[in-house]
Amino acid sequence: MKNLFEILKTVALFERISESDLEHMLKCLDSKQSAYEKNDIIFLTDDPISQIGIILSGNVQIIKEDYLGNRTILTELSVGDIFGETIACAGVIKSPVTVLAITQCEVLFIDYKKVVTTCSTACIFHTRLIENMLKLLASKNLMLNQKIELISKRTTREKLISYFALQTKQSKRNTFTIPFTRHELADYLCVDRSAMSRELSKMRDEGILNFKGNQFEMLQ
Repeated sequence: MKNLFEILKTVALFERISESDLEHMLKCLDSKQSAYEKNDIIFLTDDPISQIGIILSGNVQIIKEDYLGNRTILTELSVGDIFGETIACAGVIKSPVTVLAITQCEVLFIDYKKVVTTCSTACIFHTRLIENMLKLLASKNLMLNQKIELISKRTTREKLISYFALQTKQSKRNTFTIPFTRHELADYLCVDRSAMSRELSKMRDEGILNFKGNQFEMLQ
């Protein structure tokens, strides 16, 4: 339980909530932990959803598939990240996305309605919890706008350069490691994998970047 509290302290939803309140809060929110193996599906598209998931260990991907089976990776999440909150907040009954465990992972689930509704005992942490949820939703909206801007670029090269520029900004270094394989990166950028691989090779030949596996260095 102590390790659980250490993880939850890093979660944006529980910002400024004391450890003593956390233990009581988990009971109030009907929390439960679930374990998943690599490639297990946590949520499947069209599954009913009323809970928020908090990643305690491992990594998951949020995936969207069209009617033709084409897959787009919306994002990859790791320890301390949250999923399902925007769907639950919107009042959507069925999940529009699939949540996939890409490693062994543990997830803590909490009831969304009990997050945003003051309970019968009027727990003092609820107001702060709701404030944190609003900040979290606003942050997710900014991230979504960032993703839309990225995939709206016209060419594969423009998408790659924009994505790598974002990575250098976040890491504050010209060298960085991305969380995707080549196939996953193509799905994330909504481009053809073969065309993307050719473009990466051209950019390396032109002295724009170096890469090995999922480690990259921007040279220009």
